[in-house]
Amino acid sequence: MMRKIFTVTAATALLFAGSAMAQSSAATTSDGSYPVANLSPSAAAAPITIAEVEAAQRAWGAALVAISTEYKTNGQAAATRLAGQVLDAAYGYSLGPVAFKPTLAHGGTTFRTTREGALAYFVGGNPSFSGDTGFALKGWQSYQIDNAAVVINGTTAISTGNIMLTNDKGEVTTVNKTWGWVRDADGALRIVLHHSSLPFDPD
Repeated sequence: MMRKIFTVTAATALLFAGSAMAQSSAATTSDGSYPVANLSPSAAAAPITIAEVEAAQRAWGAALVAISTEYKTNGQAAATRLAGQVLDAAYGYSLGPVAFKPTLAHGGTTFRTTREGALAYFVGGNPSFSGDTGFALKGWQSYQIDNAAVVINGTTAISTGNIMLTNDKGEVTTVNKTWGWVRDADGALRIVLHHSSLPFDPD
């Protein structure tokens, strides 16, 4: 069961200036050095709810387990197909770049703004991301989410907290996780921010 500690503030700083989205313009750059997604607000879009945030979190955890199971059952090609479907259903790559910082990435591939980079992190097998071994292929069997806070402002939402992942050996890995969502033109929540890190150990 997902434990919940929620703080909902209607007047906090937005994930993106101008509230969120219905449609995105083409990705542009401010100075040519990084991609920018310009998301246009929609007056008709319904505000995101806590229930939707919780459902999106559970869907992400279930998808990770499903990809891992698919890999064990049917191999990497099948897991890659499923992971691609998950990315297309859950993330906002159709809207522009996604601010994606995975747990174990480093060097020049620490930050992944493209679908290709995210897929490589989850399932490996991409020579452009040769350090990726496939985070989603680690035998994950279950997950638990412990939110520290959820901030909602209209059609944007941010959550931060821990996700505890249990593998097929019974080992638990805790990951610090921050997600950001916007509502797309079809009403679905899309992940536009995904930041993961391992808990700091001062020793």
